[in-house]
Amino acid sequence: MSAVLFRSASLSIVIANPWNRVGSKFGGGGVAGASETNVDRRERLRKLALETIDLAKDPYILRNHLGSLECRLCLTLHTNEGSYLAHTQGKKHQTNLARRAARDAKDTQLMIAPTQSNVHLPQIKADVIPRRRFMSAWEQKREPPNKAYQYLIVAAEPYETIAFRIPAREIEDEADDAGYWNWSYWDPDTKQYSFQFMFRLTY
Repeated sequence: MSAVLFRSASLSIVIANPWNRVGSKFGGGGVAGASETNVDRRERLRKLALETIDLAKDPYILRNHLGSLECRLCLTLHTNEGSYLAHTQGKKHQTNLARRAARDAKDTQLMIAPTQSNVHLPQIKADVIPRRRFMSAWEQKREPPNKAYQYLIVAAEPYETIAFRIPAREIEDEADDAGYWNWSYWDPDTKQYSFQFMFRLTY
């Protein structure tokens, strides 16, 4: 900061000149600090977003009864469209978008079309519970192996083993999160063995 000196016959006055700082040009506003730079950057991003983003197609924006905007993904409140658009370019919103995409991708790995079957076993031995397992085409000896198929085997004495030929696709594991799609149930009163399984669909 420099000073300008005015002299008179009886008084000397020194007036500070805040605009003539080191590194600034005469008549300029001085060197911008970090906060001013960030404000300017956010404003430029906001204007660019307003020009390029159609808010009508944003599935996460919600205008409440007070006229404010809400981000349904991040649960944040914004006073205007510019503020909301600046938020969508920020780290929190982008992180939540990535998490949502990962969760959606996991959900689409499962084909929600389980296969259910029922087997009536009226002559099953007392205290015997049917068992099932999946068998590859090369384990069985009844048919020539075909890599396009696998077999679902049901065993219950005194019956011979029952085999269902199904496509050779990966089966959803009972230990996975979606294991509730994969189950079996034996009803000793009706002698009915019911089971269900689901193929895993990988993209």
